[in-house]
Amino acid sequence: MGEHRPVFQRIADDLRRQIDEGVLAVGARIPSRAELKRAYEASDQTVDRAVRMLKAAGYAEGQFGRGVFVADRAPLGILLRSTGAVDSPFAASITHVNCPEGTPLTWEATSTTEPATEPVARRLRIAPGDSVVCSQYEYLADRRPVQLATSWEPLAITEGTDVVFPEHGPYARRGVRGRMAAIGIRVVRAEERVSSRPAASAEAEALGCPPGSCVTVVERTHFDADGRAVETSDIVVRADRWQLAYDIAFV
Repeated sequence: MGEHRPVFQRIADDLRRQIDEGVLAVGARIPSRAELKRAYEASDQTVDRAVRMLKAAGYAEGQFGRGVFVADRAPLGILLRSTGAVDSPFAASITHVNCPEGTPLTWEATSTTEPATEPVARRLRIAPGDSVVCSQYEYLADRRPVQLATSWEPLAITEGTDVVFPEHGPYARRGVRGRMAAIGIRVVRAEERVSSRPAASAEAEALGCPPGSCVTVVERTHFDADGRAVETSDIVVRADRWQLAYDIAFV
């Protein structure tokens, strides 16, 4: 039976197989352009396209002036989401041999007031252009980037209260439910939708991965007892290095 795959695809598949089987170990140099051209009787453009595919899939990374090398794709850990974790922008507790229990977690956050974009307005069920408080988070485990999160809350709900900025004031860092309870709002449920997409350039830089790498995105929205959306957020992690796990309790 003939080979119907394009040559660039065959090169990329062969290299991926060698990496998966350990023939090319982490840190090993990928064969050079000249070597791949000879082995597959391919053009420069074909070989370059195959290597770009390998990089985009997270299998390889370029080192300036040295060549292309097999990337470390071993999972860094598991981000366990539970009831308490859903209340916070952070994805949850970390469990993995590379990030043992007790791994220090730190984060930085900035909050600004801005008009709601159409997608954010739709999720919060407000009008585009209505004011929201946008909070951007960067989380680190043992000083390594783990997760990014962006949260939006309608300013109409929190304006003039002690909880207008999530990381400031007497109720800072108490989570959505705790902060909203402080102003008389009972949050009763959260909805999450999980998807994947290529990382934007700024996300890739922050998470330490090549632009276009696959990231997992958790779109989460909190609702009060009247069904009103009081907060929505996007949680972003590297799909190749972190797994999401859910601990669901039945009560």
